[in-house]
Amino acid sequence: MINRKELIKKYIEFFKSKNHKEIPNSSLIPENDPTVLFTTAGMHPLVPFLLGQKHPLGKRLVGIQRCIRTGDIDEVGDATHHTFFEMLGNWSLGDYWKKEAIEYSFEFLTKKLKIPKEKISVTCFKGEKGIPKDSEAAEIWKSTGIKKIRFLGKKDNWWGPAGTTGPCGPDSEMFVNGVEIWNDVFMQYEKDSKGNYNPAKQKNIDTGMGVERTLAILNNLEDNYLTECFKPIIERIEEMSGKDYGKEESITKSMRIIADHIKAATFIMREGITPYHKERGYVLRRLIRRAVVHGEKLGLLDFTNNLSEAIFKIYPDYFPKNNKKTFFVNRTVQQFILDEMGREEMGFRLTLDKGLKTFQDIARYKKSLSGKDAFFLFQSHGFPIELLRDLAKDRKIKIDEEGFKKELKKHKELSRTASAGKFKSGLADNSKQTTKLHTATHLLNEALRNVLKDNSIKQKGSNINSERLRFDFNFPRKLTEEEIKKIENWVNDKIKNSLKVTKEEMPLNKAISSGAQSEFGRKYPEVVSVYTISDDKGKVFSKEICTGPHVKKTSEIGKFKIIKEESSSSGVRRIKAILK
Repeated sequence: MINRKELIKKYIEFFKSKNHKEIPNSSLIPENDPTVLFTTAGMHPLVPFLLGQKHPLGKRLVGIQRCIRTGDIDEVGDATHHTFFEMLGNWSLGDYWKKEAIEYSFEFLTKKLKIPKEKISVTCFKGEKGIPKDSEAAEIWKSTGIKKIRFLGKKDNWWGPAGTTGPCGPDSEMFVNGVEIWNDVFMQYEKDSKGNYNPAKQKNIDTGMGVERTLAILNNLEDNYLTECFKPIIERIEEMSGKDYGKEESITKSMRIIADHIKAATFIMREGITPYHKERGYVLRRLIRRAVVHGEKLGLLDFTNNLSEAIFKIYPDYFPKNNKKTFFVNRTVQQFILDEMGREEMGFRLTLDKGLKTFQDIARYKKSLSGKDAFFLFQSHGFPIELLRDLAKDRKIKIDEEGFKKELKKHKELSRTASAGKFKSGLADNSKQTTKLHTATHLLNEALRNVLKDNSIKQKGSNINSERLRFDFNFPRKLTEEEIKKIENWVNDKIKNSLKVTKEEMPLNKAISSGAQSEFGRKYPEVVSVYTISDDKGKVFSKEICTGPHVKKTSEIGKFKIIKEESSSSGVRRIKAILK
């Protein structure tokens, strides 16, 4: 038997022995990346360095990253899909290549995890659409003694790019007794805006080993929800519902969905996000509400807080008991999560009650539920099709599920169109415009503290694309028109003065003691990049820990204009701004 803590320690120490430096677990909220709402993989915080920027800790890195993937929320309920998971990874930024990457993987699996090589099989890229077969990786695997090698196409053995352009390449997946345990990605191409795959200027190795799935494999479990990462939550659900996990398929599925969704919601709230009708808040709200619907099926009431408390105990490294950090006045992170979780559950129960009355009104006069009626109940009252199916069965009425699917598809297409701007620029858009906006964000950060005369103001998140910047910060009230104008003037004054922007790498403790600003709640590596904006006499106007990119002189930025100031969540304000 091996537990989560032991697996993580073995992995980190193994790659440290291979001259890798450990990087910290980054926030679930991507830094300055408009392409995704959440950190989806261990490579996400490393994007600037995968594109060629020098990393302060060198070319060999290792770490564990917490991730959220929302693309397959509807798939959750089986034994392996998860919304929140932890990903172990090691990276080479233009250093070692396929031979070392594969040999390290083989050594860790067979020597450190003691997996017999006879149980290991691998897949490699078979070549497709003008991109050659990855015979190099296959030959390296053969040299280790691995005999079971299959070649698959882009659908199975290709990674990226994450957006429309950027680093990508073939990958090699490793399986133990037929279950995937690890993936080595060889970033040897860059896809351009015309769809061409060009040889990468910097070849990178990016790997990923999911903690939950690996624990299940190592402990001979066919169900990830029986690992220590989930079992305490499942046991709490069993205790509260009086039902047994694993005996009946529908009950087991509901328990998995509840455990997964409340865990993901708990970790999203750890970032200070509250349920909302947009973006991350919308994802959070959907997770909690879907869990509540499945809780209703099991007869659970007022249960989400109880499960969050179980999650705190599973992950003491993320939720320490002596947690002094507060998101808002007089609340620890744990208390903030319990308060907001309970409030959302209670509010949704009222919505469910209203929806039930609406359903009863429709069912009273109709022998069937049209696709539009079913979608109305889904969209307005949060009724998933599973719940509608159960209600209709009790009433002996039929549901036009095909019609519902058509309405849902139409809705998704509209949503996709509306959010196209979030994805169109590709991962880590380093265009001239986004570079200008990155530097403008630093000036805005400092302007807020100066104009509002509040040094406790901290960045709570940002999102930049080629069209605008979005900046979240802690502040208790709406800004006045006069304050907004003063902030604009402060930033434009510094732009007009053509201040220089310099970069320096230094130990984290030195950066903090020197007064460099950092993002609230974010963990940083032991060596960081610090960008300073100052005049020719050495007067400093902004100093921040950041990964860039930035202009050389503020005069390159252009005219700064705030277009919106609004609430982001309780105690957090949001500014959207453009450059003219």
